[in-house]
Amino acid sequence: MTAAALPDSPAAWAARLHEVGYVADPALATTVFLASRLAKPILAEGPAGVGKTALATALARAGGARLLRLQCYEGLDEARTLYEWKYGKQLLYVQLLRDAVGRELAGAASLADAVTRLGAADDAFFSEAFLEPRPLLEAVRATDPVVLLIDEVDRAEDELEAFFLEVLAEYQVTVPELGTFVAARPPTVVLTSNATRELSDALRRRCLFLPMGYPDAAREAAIVHHHVPDVAARLAGQLVGFVAGLRRLDLRKQPSIAETLDWARALVVLGADDLGEAVVHDTLTLLVKYEGDLEVARAAVPSLLAAR
Repeated sequence: MTAAALPDSPAAWAARLHEVGYVADPALATTVFLASRLAKPILAEGPAGVGKTALATALARAGGARLLRLQCYEGLDEARTLYEWKYGKQLLYVQLLRDAVGRELAGAASLADAVTRLGAADDAFFSEAFLEPRPLLEAVRATDPVVLLIDEVDRAEDELEAFFLEVLAEYQVTVPELGTFVAARPPTVVLTSNATRELSDALRRRCLFLPMGYPDAAREAAIVHHHVPDVAARLAGQLVGFVAGLRRLDLRKQPSIAETLDWARALVVLGADDLGEAVVHDTLTLLVKYEGDLEVARAAVPSLLAAR
């Protein structure tokens, strides 16, 4: 992938993102522009399915950058975010070099002396050849353009969130055996949160905050037309309005933008040119994923269609 010159205005960013399939509103395009100029992380927060992760992917494509993704989850620790040692490779090398190790220990007067001699050889086995970089270290060491996605940061524990602060503030990490790595080219960083828990003020202070909700009808219709160009304009308007109505219901899971696109593609495949009650009932499971939600949605279909 070849690095591209970054857009020089919010409007130019919106156009570039549109080229790679992401329809941005003015507020989002402005935040992205400012993040690129101020070298600040973006904290995109909102419900699942509104395009937060897709934003990071689009930024990578728009800038000709590599995407590095760190998926957060409960129990994730620093080692899995920063680096680990290739213990299997170290053990293999020890076995292959046992004769050299034997020579190194030859003449040791005691167990303590042997340990001291082995300790002097630590550098041979704790070098970059045995280092397994994880996303944070890989992003800091990168010499090419990189977008670092820290996905669902609200699922990480408080201690790990605090660790992120240090890395993001200085764009540097320390490996005790090797020293400190400082980013020669700071990565573009996008953190996403589904707001399942409250993030710290310290994290929010370091980021440009980007609240994200479901798009309005005009923007969602534009997204549908961009990704499903075969859908008729009239049908696109109908299905976007219907999905918006579903999202106003008391559902366990609201239909995401991706599910709107899946539904649009399905309607095209079925040859539908109008959103009738029969086709809605036959395809409703593309939008609704729980049995209880399905009952609520089916009961609301007549009123939702009448309101379009």
